[in-house]
Amino acid sequence: MALSHELQLLLIALLALPTSFVIATDPPQLQDFCVADINSNIILNGLVCKNPKLVSAKDFLFTGLNKPGNTTNQLGSKVTPVSATQLPGLNTLGISLARIDFAPYGLNPPHTHPRASEILVVIKGSLFVGFVTSNPDNKLYTEVLNEGDVFVFPQGLIHFQLNNGNGDAVAIAALSSQNPGVITIANAVFGSKPPIYRYVLERSFQLDEKTVEILQAKFWMNNN
Repeated sequence: MALSHELQLLLIALLALPTSFVIATDPPQLQDFCVADINSNIILNGLVCKNPKLVSAKDFLFTGLNKPGNTTNQLGSKVTPVSATQLPGLNTLGISLARIDFAPYGLNPPHTHPRASEILVVIKGSLFVGFVTSNPDNKLYTEVLNEGDVFVFPQGLIHFQLNNGNGDAVAIAALSSQNPGVITIANAVFGSKPPIYRYVLERSFQLDEKTVEILQAKFWMNNN
C-alpha cells in the first residue's frame, strides 16, 4: 500500500529526530553489568566500566546501612546515599538507595532530585512528608507516615520529610536513577558560590536587601 505524501514526510521527520527524543531515564545496560571504575579519570555521561575480568562480588556489595547517620546538626537529619559512587555494581542499572535518619523533629529540607522519582518507606517513627507540583498550580500534597507506610515523590518536584515525633525516625528511599542528584532549595538559592546577585533575590522573593544579605550570610547545611 502506497503511503501518502504527508505520511512519508512525517516518517522522515520522525526518523530525523535525535535518539535522545525517546530516552527519558538512565541509559540501559548493554551487557549483564557495567561495574563502575571509580578510579578512572575519563569524564563522560555516567561512569566508565571496570574491566569485567577484574570484577568481584565485592563490587555488588555495600555494607553499613544498618548504622544510624549522625543527626547532630542544624537540620537534625542525615542522608546516607547508596548510588553508583558508593556501590559500583549499580552503574547503568538505573536505581539507587538512601537511608535517612531523623533526630526528634529533624528535617530533610525542601529539595529535588532532577533525575529520579523517589519511593520512601518509613522503617521507624513517624514522618510528615509532602511535595509541591509544578507551575502554575504549585499544589501541596502532604501525608503523615507511620512505620511501614510508603509514599512516592514524582521526579523533579520539590519535596521534604519532617520527623513529627519525640523519638528518632528512619526511612529508606529508593530512586529511579543510579545518580539521582540533589538540589536543596535554600542551599542553592542563598548559598550558591559565588552568590546570586542580591537584586535578583530581592525581586524574586520580594525581600528587602538586608534580609537577603542575612540569608546569604547564613551557613546552609548539606545533610547528604
